[in-house]
Amino acid sequence: MHSPHIASLLLVLGISLAPTGSAASPQSLAKLASLKDTQGLAHSAAEWRDKKAIVIFFMMTDCPLANASVPEMNRIAAEYGKQGIVVYADHADPTVGDAAVRKHAEEFAYKFPILLDSKLELARAVGARVSPEVAVLSPSGAILYLGRIDNRVEDLTHPRQFATQHELRNALDDIVNGRKPTVATTRAVGCSILVEGDVESIKGIK
Repeated sequence: MHSPHIASLLLVLGISLAPTGSAASPQSLAKLASLKDTQGLAHSAAEWRDKKAIVIFFMMTDCPLANASVPEMNRIAAEYGKQGIVVYADHADPTVGDAAVRKHAEEFAYKFPILLDSKLELARAVGARVSPEVAVLSPSGAILYLGRIDNRVEDLTHPRQFATQHELRNALDDIVNGRKPTVATTRAVGCSILVEGDVESIKGIK
């Protein structure tokens, strides 16, 4: 566990280690259905009612780790979309306007919808704290997996050129084969999502 002082300093730097562990969040799909994407489209339960799982990729336009993850997430959306998995991105930075997110989606060639979540409702509902972090939900809203995409960045000072562990893919492989993910949570490293209380913590640093 990090001390409150160290955790606050990490927030100031915009980098965080997401805590492991998660709880079921029945309201998460309601939050998902309440958001529109960068094209102005709303998404409903009809899109995932017959799916095996829903993946939420928490991203920020100015987070280099999230931006570097887009090609892999595009591959996952294409490969696992054929196996009953639906993928969405969730823009988790309320300081960036919708027009900038739309431009970012085009520049980085997202192949799946980016949801505009200015109130961070979905991040709060599933317990996501950093970008890039992913949550995998069942069609009923249970959190099946929460954590990193892979281990390419376990330590900011020694990132790998290529991932050697692929936790999100492993979790999805389990799900499409009718099993619960063997590993349900991992520690994600990335840019901090400033949820309720974080701004006050930063202001308190002298």
